[in-house]
Amino acid sequence: MPTPDLLTAELTLTGRITTASNATFLGSIGGAAVIYKPIAGERPLWDFPDGALAHREMAAYLVSEALGWNVVPRTWLRGGPLGEGMVQLWQETDNVQNAVDLVATDDVPKIGWKQVFEGRNENDLTVALIHEDSPALRRMAVFDVLVNNADRKGDHILAMEDGHRHGVDHGLTFHRDHKLRTVLWGWLGDALTAEERDGVDRVSEGLHGGLGRNLADLLSAEEIASLAARCARLRLAGRFPAPSGDMSAVPWPLF
Repeated sequence: MPTPDLLTAELTLTGRITTASNATFLGSIGGAAVIYKPIAGERPLWDFPDGALAHREMAAYLVSEALGWNVVPRTWLRGGPLGEGMVQLWQETDNVQNAVDLVATDDVPKIGWKQVFEGRNENDLTVALIHEDSPALRRMAVFDVLVNNADRKGDHILAMEDGHRHGVDHGLTFHRDHKLRTVLWGWLGDALTAEERDGVDRVSEGLHGGLGRNLADLLSAEEIASLAARCARLRLAGRFPAPSGDMSAVPWPLF
């Protein structure tokens, strides 16, 4: 069966994800399963008043590609039944794996996991937010710093059977002010690896070439300048940053 032209073949809606805050649909393009988020279905946000969330999702994919780490599944902009929007290839996850979890504090694994914080659940039991200590998740954390992800929830991390981790739902990114809210704080203060530093350099260099030209169609000049500044700060520090400012360092809800 030939591969459909994902940009021009008909996009057929097959369902709707009702838990999403913006209009989000399951769809199919010539048999390929996709997620479709029409710009017309976006809810205005007071702290992200400029541009479309779909454009930020596309910009996040371009940065992911520049990093070379396949953090964001293939994403593109195109027309659909409800107008132009973001389309992303659907990913089949491994339901047995959890890259991020809430566990009783006595059950925090000793090896292979990072603890973010402790708190109490609705039953007044002490629980800990934990995430994997894996190269794939570290790379996602670096990506989130660069794109200034304001909404890295646990469920926005897709665990694939082969151990790869995809990040999705990147509409709240690229704000020119610091907005980093994430569940991936386990490497706070740790030094970046050579691979992670090289990834940051690829984004910095790309902003002076093709990446910068492509982002100019999606983000404001101020937002692109802020991205360049975040790259420079992270490269100079050479370490995962700590939370800063008065806002919460984690999204709510966590999942």
